[in-house]
Amino acid sequence: MHSANLTTAHIKTLLFSFIFIYSFQSGKAQENSPYSRYAMGDQVPAQNITSRGMGGIAAALAESRSLNLTNPAALGHIYYTVFDFGGEIDIRNLRSNISPDKYTSVNTLVSYLQIGFPIASQKMKLKGNNIGLSFGLKPLTRISYKINEDKRVTNIDSVNTLYEGSGGINQANISLGVKLKKLSLGFTTGYSFGNKDYSTKLNFVNDSVIYYRSNSETQTRFGSVFLNLGMQYADTTSKKGIISFGVYGNLAQNMRARREKLDATFIYDGNGSLVYIDTVNYKLDQAGRIKIPATIGAGFTYADSNYHWLVGADIEYSNWGKYSYYGQPDNTQNSWRIKLGAQYYPASSNTPSKKYWSFVTYRGGLYYGSDYVTLNDKKRPEYGLTAGASFPLTSFQQLRYGNYVLLHTGLEVGRRGNKESASVRENIARFSIGLSMNAAWFQNRKYD
Repeated sequence: MHSANLTTAHIKTLLFSFIFIYSFQSGKAQENSPYSRYAMGDQVPAQNITSRGMGGIAAALAESRSLNLTNPAALGHIYYTVFDFGGEIDIRNLRSNISPDKYTSVNTLVSYLQIGFPIASQKMKLKGNNIGLSFGLKPLTRISYKINEDKRVTNIDSVNTLYEGSGGINQANISLGVKLKKLSLGFTTGYSFGNKDYSTKLNFVNDSVIYYRSNSETQTRFGSVFLNLGMQYADTTSKKGIISFGVYGNLAQNMRARREKLDATFIYDGNGSLVYIDTVNYKLDQAGRIKIPATIGAGFTYADSNYHWLVGADIEYSNWGKYSYYGQPDNTQNSWRIKLGAQYYPASSNTPSKKYWSFVTYRGGLYYGSDYVTLNDKKRPEYGLTAGASFPLTSFQQLRYGNYVLLHTGLEVGRRGNKESASVRENIARFSIGLSMNAAWFQNRKYD
């Protein structure tokens, strides 16, 4: 007789690697999106890779082989220790609606690092109930832009302005989901933290008068505890399929913040570094609040009796019109999004193991909604198409017994704005890749 135990050394190694990768990418990510100037930056997709392939539906999804990052109630459906990791290659193409100018950037980013495991007793599981716990790290928003503007000013000749910004919100989270027969409840809490740093550098150009360059810079640090809630309900239909409903809500946050403001003239030294000449205004350690609005979502899924097909839809609403930074609003408005998705898994219990492509899960979807950023146009749309697949990396015998390693992929092609929108429109191509595995992949075998 033998037993298999997850070694402490493997867990420590995995956690250290995840934190190192996450910290490295947080310092190196450069999206250069002008939309990230507003509020707390561009919103990072909140779903895992499997959900992204289905248009982002997540409210009613409850899978045992990956972790639902949107609705914590789904944790009640995991029965193995799950390691879930996701990253993305983000390609953005900016086009101006008032000139032929365009810009393309390519970035590689970590999306989430998550670990989940069941903690229910065997007696509880035999009654059809379960409890799942997870914890991890993920980014919520990213601020990353660098915009150069040249224009002529009366009696001065011309002025060059450089706008720069960096930062965003990150979350360290812990989630709990409880399944009680057909009903599942869950919550996610933890700490949101980050920074918002931006500057505006002006350089007046004149043939006869020399002007010093000026820099207006603000650096803000913030953080607060957050709370998200979720619920799911699943039942069988007359055709023995499974229909599930889900609701989730991210409560509003009132983050404590500290900022430093500087207005000064400067020159560049031989290494390109700033050397300040005269400080016009300097304020240190200003306390304030940043209000992050609430988000609510709901949806359903339907799976056939053989688990070959799954279809679903979500609707999500965020009241970004309530956002404020140190009491000041921004160019934001309430936003909504509708998501549709489907999944197909060809294999059955008697499918021969040599038919590899029958064990691949295929996904597709779409989404449409309104952008939370408003620039004198109340109807700025946001829409896209998605596709994805999950590939088994373990033998099919192990896969059937619950020991798995799965490679998840997703592709999103979307757009923010259109030719009628103010300013620029942004095309996005996002290729996502993730890995989920259960604890058996890290186990040491021993006899006792």
